[in-house]
Amino acid sequence: MAQIKNITIVLKPKVTAEFEGILPNLSHWLHRRKKNIHFLKKEEDRLNKIFKGDLKNINFVEEAELFKTDLIITLGGDGTLIGVSRNIKKNSPPIFGVNMGHLGFITEFSKLEFFDQLEETLRGNYKLTNLSLYQVEVFKKNKSTFKGYFLNDLVINNNQISRMLTLSVESEGEHIYNLSGDGLIISSPIGSTAYSLAAGGPIINPKVNAITLTPICAHSLTHRPLVIPDTASVTVKAAKPDEMIKLTLDGQQALIVNSNETVKVSKRKSISVQLIKNSDRTYFRTLKEKFTHGTREMK
Repeated sequence: MAQIKNITIVLKPKVTAEFEGILPNLSHWLHRRKKNIHFLKKEEDRLNKIFKGDLKNINFVEEAELFKTDLIITLGGDGTLIGVSRNIKKNSPPIFGVNMGHLGFITEFSKLEFFDQLEETLRGNYKLTNLSLYQVEVFKKNKSTFKGYFLNDLVINNNQISRMLTLSVESEGEHIYNLSGDGLIISSPIGSTAYSLAAGGPIINPKVNAITLTPICAHSLTHRPLVIPDTASVTVKAAKPDEMIKLTLDGQQALIVNSNETVKVSKRKSISVQLIKNSDRTYFRTLKEKFTHGTREMK
């Protein structure tokens, strides 16, 4: 494995106070190990507050240069890590995800106990989990008008509040169904434990090569969650004229699509996100911890 010299730290947006303790300690810890520390240029004002104006060992890079580093550390939660992952143009450097709040599914490390494993990572003692990105492309008269990506899921619903919509859903040129209801979630395996699960979808192990279609409040009992191979593409469009639908990618990017436009979803085969794996954590252990977190002990 290549030596890790340059490290870029990406922060959860719009938060300052919770970084005032951990971030100076982390930066000093990395500096003592002779690592070059970078932050995004747009964070300079916030970092001035966190570091009390002492930025002598801090470098800044533009977002376009983010993936030229040897290691990315995300401090926040799943959303922070997803935000970084969605913008990958080529295969990413390893990403070390630290959860600053409650247990996350994708962020592998807790803010209370990540230094030992970060030490091992800097020594080159780590394993990677590779996650795929999925491409969302919008076409109007066979011409591409938008291209975006998601790691977790794409949510398709009505642009108007509390209005049922009807979607025509196809895969590989074959019609699956006309879905009437509140919408449709198209999720990756890693995203199966997010909105899709809340809507009644299955839990899919990340090692399974699949795409899940989960209806949201379908107006028919026959429209159940459907799992298809991730080698197939999915095409969705409004089934009724003059009906606009809203696309939301990973809960972070949204756009409106007209009834004369078609949405195509497919796995982005050439690019993957490389996450550093926590050696003390397994998939099923995470499931048990996540789904019992916050429950009361029965007496």
